[in-house]
Amino acid sequence: MKLFTSEQVKAWDAFTIRESSITSFELMQRACHAFVTWFTERYDASHKVGVVCGCGNNGGDGLGIARLLREWNYPVDVFIVRSKNSTPDFDANFKLLESKLVAKEISSGHEISTDFTIIIDALFGTGLSRDLTGLHAEVVNKLNQLDVIKIAVDVPSGLRVDSPSSGEIFRADHTITFQTPKLGFLLPQNSPFVGEWHVVDIGLSKTFLKQTPAKYFLTNQKSVKRLIKPRARFNHKGNFGHALLIAGSTGKMGAAVLAARAALRAGVGLLTVHVPANGNVILQSAVPEAMATQDVAADFFSGREIESFYSAIGLGPGLSQAPETVAGFEEILNQSVKPVVLDADALNMLAAKPALLVKVPAGSILTPHPGEFKRLVGDWQNDFDKLEKLSALAQKINSVVVLKGAYSAVALADGSIFFNSTGNPGMATGGSGDVLTGILTALLAQGYSTTDAALIGVYVHGLAGDLAAREIGETSLIAGDLVNYLPAAFKRLV
Repeated sequence: MKLFTSEQVKAWDAFTIRESSITSFELMQRACHAFVTWFTERYDASHKVGVVCGCGNNGGDGLGIARLLREWNYPVDVFIVRSKNSTPDFDANFKLLESKLVAKEISSGHEISTDFTIIIDALFGTGLSRDLTGLHAEVVNKLNQLDVIKIAVDVPSGLRVDSPSSGEIFRADHTITFQTPKLGFLLPQNSPFVGEWHVVDIGLSKTFLKQTPAKYFLTNQKSVKRLIKPRARFNHKGNFGHALLIAGSTGKMGAAVLAARAALRAGVGLLTVHVPANGNVILQSAVPEAMATQDVAADFFSGREIESFYSAIGLGPGLSQAPETVAGFEEILNQSVKPVVLDADALNMLAAKPALLVKVPAGSILTPHPGEFKRLVGDWQNDFDKLEKLSALAQKINSVVVLKGAYSAVALADGSIFFNSTGNPGMATGGSGDVLTGILTALLAQGYSTTDAALIGVYVHGLAGDLAAREIGETSLIAGDLVNYLPAAFKRLV
């Protein structure tokens, strides 16, 4: 799913109007009906609703929504914050509303009554390019203080969707957005304002959607399902690759076990795990389906030759950063001509020796969490700056970089970024990243391209977490549960 800028959304509206031979007012009515359908499916007419409108098209949406709710016998009050100019579609909706109820024009936030159970914010939409000031800021501040359900129309007022926001911003519990989500909804700094976001279809042009390029995307089940390769009846284990995992150290063998179990559940044909000598018994006992090779060092990885028959290599889970490990890691990068998956201590070693970045094979996958990412690229000013740094790193090393978190961002070597739509806070637990490393290594070993492996792997990792949380809840979820639910997750995709 493409994520368009506010300017592209404006162009999309205009294209739809021309293509469908409708007026902008008629398109606005589609948006109003879509919002009200969502609303009435969740809230009955026992709620008293307040709608706060600006004088632009977002305000026009608010007037249309108020009129439709009144027709459904909801008790509705409308408050208008006037500005110098109003749009023609706002004026048209205002005339229609006059026959249903009287809107109150306010000059102070204190004029908004407090006896509502739901407030709908329709002050400003995607066209906002500045901080709220004066009466608009005062009104939003007042609304934020109300202990009611807060719902934003398309975008919370004060929030800029393509650039950093500041000043007073409406704090929505729900944002009902039109046609597609907006980039700003997927960034941590905006979460307190967006709340839970929901997309409603208003019938914008599919032609425009198909032909207009985008830098940002949201991955969904439909798009991932198309990437899965079917298995032929006469396939054998040799057809599904031989992966090498280099993982574990004394006290951190659990990371190796989790990554190995995940790789096997992700469909790799053969798996070898290279572990410190003292970890061999643990690995062989916990994961009998995997083969194991022992390092010459007892407690950590110190190096090994990389045979040509390995299809993909994963490094990092529980690896440690002993001096011998750093030397062995550098030697692996010198030897490897195939893409590698780098996580955890492998990333920390890259951060400690930035010169090693140029040795990362093209087409590799790096999977930092925000702390590891900061060590790799330095700090950022805001979440938009962070995305620029993410895209720049992926292009610099001609690889994929997965910035883990809510809506994990998968940055490709061409500069585009795909946000993941699966996963939940229960996955914020030790070992989750090790599971992802195993999945990605297995997919690369099976011959998936770097891009497809990353998109599938991140999606199915989050989906396994969602399925697990559905059964056992987020609080009790542990990394091993992700492995256990991988079969169910993959079944959703084939």
